Amino acid sequence: MSRHIFRCSGYKIHFPDAWTEKIASKILAPTIFLIITVVAGPINADLQISGYYKNFSTGLASPLPDEPIIGAVNNRLRLNFAYAPTDPLSFDLSYDFAPRIQDPSLFSEPPIAGAAGSLHYRAVDFDATIYPDEEDPDGSFGLFQNLDRASIAYGANFGDITIGRQAIAWGSARVVNPTDVIAPYAYNQLDTEDRIGVDAIRVQIPIGVLGEFDTGYVFGENFVFEKSAFFLRSQLNAVETDFAISLLGFRDHLMTGFDIARGIGGAGFWLEAAYVYADAFDGENGEAENYLRASIGLDYSFGGVSYGFIEYHFSGAGAGEPEDYLANLDRPAYTDGAVYLMGKHYFVPGLTFQITPLISLSGVVLSNIADPSLFPSLQIEYNFAQDIYLSAGGFIGIGKRPETEDEETQFRSEFGGYPTLFFLSFRLYF
Repeated sequence: MSRHIFRCSGYKIHFPDAWTEKIASKILAPTIFLIITVVAGPINADLQISGYYKNFSTGLASPLPDEPIIGAVNNRLRLNFAYAPTDPLSFDLSYDFAPRIQDPSLFSEPPIAGAAGSLHYRAVDFDATIYPDEEDPDGSFGLFQNLDRASIAYGANFGDITIGRQAIAWGSARVVNPTDVIAPYAYNQLDTEDRIGVDAIRVQIPIGVLGEFDTGYVFGENFVFEKSAFFLRSQLNAVETDFAISLLGFRDHLMTGFDIARGIGGAGFWLEAAYVYADAFDGENGEAENYLRASIGLDYSFGGVSYGFIEYHFSGAGAGEPEDYLANLDRPAYTDGAVYLMGKHYFVPGLTFQITPLISLSGVVLSNIADPSLFPSLQIEYNFAQDIYLSAGGFIGIGKRPETEDEETQFRSEFGGYPTLFFLSFRLYF
């Protein structure tokens, strides 16, 4: 059997056949040089290496009748490198490698999951799909990669400057964050530990003890302005309350938002809202509808054993009647603004209970109170060894099921049209 060699900076790596070489070339081209550069740095520099391995085994049941249950086994290996050659300068690099065995229909979804789908803000990127190629026949195995962090940070006297691929997220709401439209996760996303990295230049300037001025530019595909974003955000603390106001331009749209969080007695309170002027930067199209989104809620910790919260979310982008849900998905809120809930009014209670110091049980119920329909989730987690976790759970869509007529699907409730998802998870951190 023939062997193949990939060379990079004097290193030689052998691969047993042409198929492996094709895969390895796609992986190594974006990563080996960066990893070697980090590892081969000055011996006296501060280098930290960490990461994790995760496995999610899932089963998915369609809400439509006579559809089979489909399954998936998703693996994710993540390596994190933090390198500080001098005191004010640091580098961050994170790379994900994800082999998957799943139903072929699931490969039509974006390899990097999130509420925004394919609208990730990255100017340039490596091919996320290592295998299969586009011309290969449909199968049940795939290999994916994600260079999720690649940034340089400099601590200047006035503040911090970060350039490159990094995480950007805002909002105090627990379930739906109206001001967070860059790279949010959907409610039923299983792996939300690390926010999706975006390409940006960001400057964070501290104001007083707890205040901050945060501004930056987020690059879209090929640096095109219509696919990019910019933001100005200011945060301060007064009268024992955190206040934040924000201005965000994204994909021809303009968003203004505010966020308030404080304690009330022994409980926590938040109010987060955003108003989007659709197509504000598009001189040719001023017909898109503006919309308001807001979340308000309370949470409370019961003696350290359990934690509960309630949240109400209003989405002005949503439709008022189930029959309008699918047609409404063409609005800018869904195509550009990372909105994924299809209705207007939602009530969300949640509770986490610490059964033992190593076992926790949590549940959340996302409810569309106008349909009405429910999307409850339940998860139990066991920390059976240091840095090793096992968990199991599921999401169940409850409501009137969709109807199919003339090969067209018609929603009769939002969450009645959601698939039921069950999962087992294994996580190992190092």
